[in-house]
Amino acid sequence: MRALVNQRFVTLLILAVVIAILPFVFPSSYYFRVASLVWVSALAAIGLNILMGQAGQVSLGHAAFFGIGAYAVAIGPTHLGIPPWAALLIGAVLSGVLAYLVGRPILRLKGHYLAIATLGLGVLVALVITTESRWTGGPDGMPVERLTLFGWRVSGSYTWYWVTGGLLLVGTWIALNLDETPTGRAFRALHDSEIAAQVVGVDVARFKLQAFVIAAIYASLAGSALAFMNGFINPDQAGFLHSVELVTIVVLGGLGSVVGSIVGAAVLVTLPQALTVFQEYEHLLLGLIIIVAMIFMRNGIVPSLSNLLLRRARS
Repeated sequence: MRALVNQRFVTLLILAVVIAILPFVFPSSYYFRVASLVWVSALAAIGLNILMGQAGQVSLGHAAFFGIGAYAVAIGPTHLGIPPWAALLIGAVLSGVLAYLVGRPILRLKGHYLAIATLGLGVLVALVITTESRWTGGPDGMPVERLTLFGWRVSGSYTWYWVTGGLLLVGTWIALNLDETPTGRAFRALHDSEIAAQVVGVDVARFKLQAFVIAAIYASLAGSALAFMNGFINPDQAGFLHSVELVTIVVLGGLGSVVGSIVGAAVLVTLPQALTVFQEYEHLLLGLIIIVAMIFMRNGIVPSLSNLLLRRARS
């Protein structure tokens, strides 16, 4: 137990040091924005990793909750006069409630059927956002009022770098601690075998639903942070391609690895920026790199590298 506590502490410490050191090597505000995008994507991916990597449930519509969080902070202040900070909390609650209501029936499904059901949820939310133009601005999107806390207006790439970095630290701390709680152990039991978990007394339906709700709240908070940071939001953030991107981050970094979600986000967000020099071959090279990575690191980047280092240490 002491070793696990130390491991969690070291992980958080390394992440905090990385967040603190990076500003000293960034040459311009552009890099602060890219890093902020990494932190936001990592936050959403950590939540999805709890659902997929720990509880073993597939979701192809996770961007729906990301979109709900983003549009909550856009619609609330603009149309309802709700303070931006309150809209963020309301968006998280709405996402959790929707995940609970929808999750009760669809989480009874398994495998491909569950994937299709979550895909349908994502398509439905994206469709509502696109068609309800009076509230959401339709396909063109809508502006987002800047976040203000105690009279301080949160704006600028530098400021949002620290805000999103702080959110990521808190989200990582929660996920790491969750892994060693009875709930986290129940999630892992579900991942290994739902039948075996049920035999030893795990309430399968309840814990699957808990994982779904937790993942939805993570995605909603990440969506709200991105909307505040950009000052604008459009339906693409709730679309199917964004859901695929989040799944790719989790799988690429390593299913079940919290650190893997952060590394996967860093790779998938920064790599396209680095490949822009290749112009029309950018997407081709990005896809090729991901394919090669998954061929040689089937368990994901972080678990594969960890296993390699352990084998070398023992030999």
